[in-house]
Amino acid sequence: MKLTFKQGIHPPYKKELSRMQPFKKANRPEKVIIPLQQHIGAPCEPLVEKGDLVKCGQKIADSDSFISAPIHASISGEITDIKDHVLPTGEKKPAIFIKAGEENSWQSDLKNYQDFDELSAEKIKEIVKEAGITGMGGAMFPTHVKLSVPEDKKLDYFILNGAECEPYLTVDEQMMIQYPEEIISGMKLMMKAVNVENGIIAIEDNKPDAEAALDKILKGNNESSIKIKILETKYPQGGEKMLIKAILNREVPFRGLPLDVGVVVNNVLTARAVYQAVYHGKPLIERPLTITGSGIKNPCNIIAPIGTPVQDLIDLVGGFKKKPAKVIFGGPMMGNSQQDLLSPIIKGTSGVLVLTDDQVREEKTLPCINCARCVDSCPMYLMPTQLMKFIKEDMYDLAEDYMLENCIECGCCAYVCPSKISLVHYFKIGKAELQARKRDQIESK
Repeated sequence: MKLTFKQGIHPPYKKELSRMQPFKKANRPEKVIIPLQQHIGAPCEPLVEKGDLVKCGQKIADSDSFISAPIHASISGEITDIKDHVLPTGEKKPAIFIKAGEENSWQSDLKNYQDFDELSAEKIKEIVKEAGITGMGGAMFPTHVKLSVPEDKKLDYFILNGAECEPYLTVDEQMMIQYPEEIISGMKLMMKAVNVENGIIAIEDNKPDAEAALDKILKGNNESSIKIKILETKYPQGGEKMLIKAILNREVPFRGLPLDVGVVVNNVLTARAVYQAVYHGKPLIERPLTITGSGIKNPCNIIAPIGTPVQDLIDLVGGFKKKPAKVIFGGPMMGNSQQDLLSPIIKGTSGVLVLTDDQVREEKTLPCINCARCVDSCPMYLMPTQLMKFIKEDMYDLAEDYMLENCIECGCCAYVCPSKISLVHYFKIGKAELQARKRDQIESK
C-alpha cells in the first residue's frame, strides 16, 4: 500500500510537456527587477541608491528583523531605480531595478567551506541567513528561521520534500535527476543544523528516475541515516502537513507547526541552495523553474537570475505557440495569474504556465447545492462551503471558529465544485480580514 493521506484529488498532471528536459541556463537579462519582499516576514530595506554600481552576488537589501531574508544582486550593473512595482502576487511594493553592465563581475560576502565537519549548527544557520535562502517550494519562509528550533521542541525527523504534486511543474523532479549529490549534501547540512539524525526524502511514485538518482548516491555513500519514501501520486501530497501524515502518521495541530510533532520539512531546491551557499559561497540569486503549458513552443526547465522579466524567459524557449489566455506563476492549482509580462521571477517562483483559450473559459457561478464534494476533498478536513457563507455575510468570527486559518489554499474544493464557486478567493479575503483585525487589536492596546 502506497503512503498517502485522506482526501485530496487527482487532477490531470500534464508533466509530460517538460519532463526529462535538462536545465537550460538563461541568458543574462538586460535588466532585472528585484522586489524587496520575496519572503514571509519583514520586507528588506535597500542598501544601495539609484546610480550605484553593483556586482553579481552583492547584498543590496536587508532587514534587522529575524523573520526576513537579505536580497542580493543577480547581475552586475547600475541601479536605475528603486520604486514600487507589481509583484507576482499582484501586490505593488518596492523593487530595485538593475541595468546590466558590460561584464558580469562577482562579489559575495560568503566564504566557501569544503569540510562539512568544521561547521557548527549555528554556523550553518548563519550562512543560510546571509545567503538569503527562503523556502523554494513556494511558501518563501526564511530557511534560517525554519532551522532555528526552540529549545523546548524535540525533533526526531527531517523530511525533504520532493513530492512536487502541482500539475505541469517538473523543476523539482529534474533537479533530483541532475543534482542528486548536491541535494543530499544540502539535506545533511540542514539535518546538522537542527540536530536530527533521521532523514526521509519523500517522492511521489510518478518520479522513478528521481528516486533512482537519489538512491544511487545514498547507496554509494552508505548513507544509512537517510531513507527514501515513495508516496502515492495525489494532490496536494506535497503539502508539509500531508507529508507528515502520510509518512509518519502524525497530525500537526490547528495553528501548529511541524515542529510541534517533532519534524522539519524542506524542499529539495532549498537543500541545493544550502549546498551552494556553504560549499560555493553563493547566495540565492538564481531560480530553477519550469516554463510550460500548451501556449509555449518549447516547454522546458531553466535556471534564471532572480528578477528576470517573464517575457525574457518566454523568448528564451521560443516564444508563444498560440496566443496566451493566461500566464500563471506557479501551477494551475495554487499559482497566480500575471497582469503583464514585465512581472519578474522571484525566489518562490516554481514555474511559468501559459494556457490558451481552449483551456481557459469563464464559468458561470451557480448557487451552492450542498453536495459536500468540497468537504470530501479538503485535505485539512474543513467545511469550505460553510466558510464561504460566513465570509460572504461578514461573519468573520464564525469563520475563525470553523478554522479558516487552517486552509492551505490548495484549491481542491474549487476544483471539485459543480457550481464553479471560487471558494479559495473567498478564503483569501477572509484570512486577510482576520489578519487586519488582529493587527488593529494589537495597535489599539
